[in-house]
Amino acid sequence: MNMVGVTQETIKEAAALIRKGGLVAFPTETVYGLGADALNPLAVVRIFEVKNRPRFDPLIVHLADFSSTEKLCSSVDERARKLMEKFWPGPLTLVLPKTEVVPDIVTAGLPTVAIRMPAHPVALRLIEEAGTPIAAPSANPFGYLSPTTAEHVREQLGERVDLILDGGKCPIGVESTVIELTGKEPLLLRPGGLSIEEIKKVIGKVKISTISPRPRSPGQLTHHYSPRTPIRILKGKEFELITHAGAAPSNHENGDENGESIFYLKTKKRVGLLSFKSPKKNLPYEVVEILSPRGDLREAAANLFSCLHKLDRAGLDIILAEPVPEVGLGRAIMDRLCKAAGRDCSHRLKTGASTD
Repeated sequence: MNMVGVTQETIKEAAALIRKGGLVAFPTETVYGLGADALNPLAVVRIFEVKNRPRFDPLIVHLADFSSTEKLCSSVDERARKLMEKFWPGPLTLVLPKTEVVPDIVTAGLPTVAIRMPAHPVALRLIEEAGTPIAAPSANPFGYLSPTTAEHVREQLGERVDLILDGGKCPIGVESTVIELTGKEPLLLRPGGLSIEEIKKVIGKVKISTISPRPRSPGQLTHHYSPRTPIRILKGKEFELITHAGAAPSNHENGDENGESIFYLKTKKRVGLLSFKSPKKNLPYEVVEILSPRGDLREAAANLFSCLHKLDRAGLDIILAEPVPEVGLGRAIMDRLCKAAGRDCSHRLKTGASTD
């Protein structure tokens, strides 16, 4: 068994593996990461192999101290310094010009590097003990649901990881927010565990990234964070219909994919529901998972991937998901749901428009 609890001895063991070019799965405040020495190209190659991750998708480098930015980044402007001072350690990744020290495989050949300082004691102790920055995407097969517990990592990657540090459930539960600071305007590349509203308070207007065939940071592909079970996002009226037992229409009401989703309730298919808040009882579902009984977006984000993992293990034919309010962490939740469903999220984030 390669999954161990967190002690001083197991952190030292994990750090030694990192230094030798091994792979260690470890907890952060966002999701579990699959870590390797960021300055060892051969070690980083193993991340791509184990995850079956395309080489054009760059990785995030995790740091334990501010001085590491000088080694990895050729320039750090005032905007970056303000954000680091305010939100590090925390769920914020910054994309900055890189130095020659950073291997091209880490950055997918881009002239920039994505860096962050995690706000989790295990992650920070591991990086400090290893004595090197750690490159770490989520510890899961590429494109699949992110892991928020060590058990999720064990189920998905098993013995392909040299060691899994079990530090309990990740408290935030969605990946970091990614901001690029290489141009005149700050650019949001991925919504995440830090709300765009909080970032704007520090650096002002932030532009939303356009969809690009070549990612500039993780999480930019249209189809990502997906369960093996098909998932559909419901519209508001449709959700109200199906939260009343037996009220689902018997045909494709709107002729679109959401009408098709409701149609499943009148078939013999096994249908699960991902509900934002506590729905009415006695609903026509095989399984119902609730993100936050009280409708709290922070709690919903923390439970998102765990709920999706449970639904995906339930042997369902389809998962229907209730949308959440797109404010604060709600933006990150809807980004993950859209990509899990293989839908373009740009219409939700107002692609190319600044957040004023």
